Amino acid sequence: MIRLFNVSKRYNDVVAVSGVTLEIAKGEFVFLTGPSGAGKTTLLRLMLRQELPSTGQILVNGRNVGALPAAKIPALRRSIGVVFQDFKLIQRKTALDNVAYVLNVAGVPRSQQRKQAYEALRSVGLNHKLSTYPSALSGGEQQRVAIARAVVNQPALLLADEPTGNLDPDLAVEIMRLFREINARGTTVLVATHDRDLIERMQRRTVILERGQVIAGGEPA
Repeated sequence: MIRLFNVSKRYNDVVAVSGVTLEIAKGEFVFLTGPSGAGKTTLLRLMLRQELPSTGQILVNGRNVGALPAAKIPALRRSIGVVFQDFKLIQRKTALDNVAYVLNVAGVPRSQQRKQAYEALRSVGLNHKLSTYPSALSGGEQQRVAIARAVVNQPALLLADEPTGNLDPDLAVEIMRLFREINARGTTVLVATHDRDLIERMQRRTVILERGQVIAGGEPA
């Protein structure tokens, strides 16, 4: 699903990622961890083609991400669900409309948008909050809306960047349970987090970064 070959990323004199070779197989659930500044977010941005590598090659679902022409980048991103630490919900839209908005951008017929959005919210236990605005949702509920939005297109790959960073430990475990269920349905899941306790509870393969380099867990078990 994901293959990185000797990937580096530099910002002027700052090396964010250095010589990373990494393979994540289709259907895996993998944690990406390391201290702040280790390069976790940079790697995710490279996989999404939000950044280009300074050196090396990145393959996502068989596509050479760095070589994609601009016209094909939206299609790549539609095949990847993304969950952020700060939710990134549209405050003026209800939970249902936040999820349906993704389908609207993707060109899904309006007759299907609300049905698919409802099913995605139901899958995360929020079918009773369809008409609720983000400001009236708890942090855990907002993150579940964000997860529903990320998976409504049934992506092959789900990337999550510190998705539990703003949640208490019990809610963090709940969010991880949802990711595990999504993974069980066939989606490859990659979660960047510095929460070692959470990683130990989940007992999944863990890729450890330090100073932009992979120091453990770079290959599938």
